Amino acid sequence: MLFESVIRTAETVFWNGPMGVFEWEAFRAGTETVARAIVSTSAFTAVGGGDSVAALRQMGLDDAVSHLSTGGGAGLEFLEGRVLPGVQVLERWA
Repeated sequence: MLFESVIRTAETVFWNGPMGVFEWEAFRAGTETVARAIVSTSAFTAVGGGDSVAALRQMGLDDAVSHLSTGGGAGLEFLEGRVLPGVQVLERWA
């Protein structure tokens, strides 16, 4: 699978969103393949989003990534360079 080969050579992996309806066994293979590739790499791995977290937990892999966050949308906004309101408030106090 293309995703596996890219993940294996990456130094950093940020995953946000399962590959399909992982809750249904018939559609779980893509999400499970990506999840297993992520936890088997030596890269820094960050997984964001409630569905991604749920998929990892369902597979018992949630402790095998570098960082796990239910804030998928906020993670994407952070990567885009947007100012996050919660961080902005905390910076005022620093």
